[in-house]
Amino acid sequence: MDNIVDSDGRNVGVIQLPKVPLNQGQHYKVLAVLDRAGPKVKKCPDPEVIAGIKGGVRNGAIRETKSRTGIPRWLTVLVYLLVSVALAEPFVIGLATQDPPPLDCASGSLTVTGSTAFAPVVREAADSYGRTCPDAKFTIEMSGSTDGLERLNEAKSGDVLAFSDGVKGDRSPQLLPRPIAFLLFTIVIHPDAGVRDLTAAQVRDVFAGRVRNWKELGGADQEVRIVDREALSGTRTTFEQQVLDAIEPGENSNDCVEPRRPGTGADVIRCRRNDTESLLDAVAATPGAIGYSELGAAAKRADVRTVWIDGQQASVQGADHGVYPFWQTEYAYTYGEPKADSLAASFLRYLTNQVGADIVRSHGDRPCAELANPVLCRPQT
Repeated sequence: MDNIVDSDGRNVGVIQLPKVPLNQGQHYKVLAVLDRAGPKVKKCPDPEVIAGIKGGVRNGAIRETKSRTGIPRWLTVLVYLLVSVALAEPFVIGLATQDPPPLDCASGSLTVTGSTAFAPVVREAADSYGRTCPDAKFTIEMSGSTDGLERLNEAKSGDVLAFSDGVKGDRSPQLLPRPIAFLLFTIVIHPDAGVRDLTAAQVRDVFAGRVRNWKELGGADQEVRIVDREALSGTRTTFEQQVLDAIEPGENSNDCVEPRRPGTGADVIRCRRNDTESLLDAVAATPGAIGYSELGAAAKRADVRTVWIDGQQASVQGADHGVYPFWQTEYAYTYGEPKADSLAASFLRYLTNQVGADIVRSHGDRPCAELANPVLCRPQT
């Protein structure tokens, strides 16, 4: 800018600074504000700095700085970082809160056999385990406690697991039992029989064939028909040991209605079924029929009635106090000690953890570990 003298004799366009002593590191900052450009100039031109320091300085210098408009760079960087954090937050939280992979999943194949009374629990638990651990494959072949133990003993394999209602005799020492659940059983009857409560003595009389018509016990005028399980059934063995204290006679009918030999009507009609559901179906379809089954399976049926024994319904409390006799320990058998990382060992742990315990309870049974009286979870011999 030209050096101009105004009417007052002042230099225009020149800034003179007084002498000021400065320590090392100190500095002047001079702000020049241009408020007019002259009569012939519409816009102030960019200032040109021509400056010097009289007398000189040691390490001092004159540096031009320019003002900046808009958002400061540091604020731009800060905003960018905050936006990046906000965008990444859902992903980070998702990683932190998503369900962790199962810690006890095993892969491979496992054949499960044995007790038909415990079959509903086994099937539901295997389905649940398979959803959590998709590399595990189950083959469920529940054909009765004794048959399951025989199959396990023949297979001699860690890939077979057998469930049994109670400990079954003196078998191979390689078959190792583990208590899993406390099972309640119940007597079931056709609704038209008109009987809901029997004394233990009456139950023994009925299954011995000494009662031919339900009216003899205050029920309907309906002939008694008995539906048994097969001889090797764990449920039948428990019923004979815990309730009857006797071995049941053999069957004399195939259809639970007519005797095998027509004209031999001296005995009460008896038939047998191979599994729990088949027995319940036969009782429901046969007027006057009576049988027995695992409580959870019977409780889900609207077409049969459960029978109390000596005024006691099937309950853990009744069994705990020794007033309800029809119960048993459910055991899982393995051939030898399974490897810790095997599917058999993992599935057994699953049955006794929270998920498995919930499944056991949902079927009317009780996990052994939850009993107030652990002595209850023992085999009845």
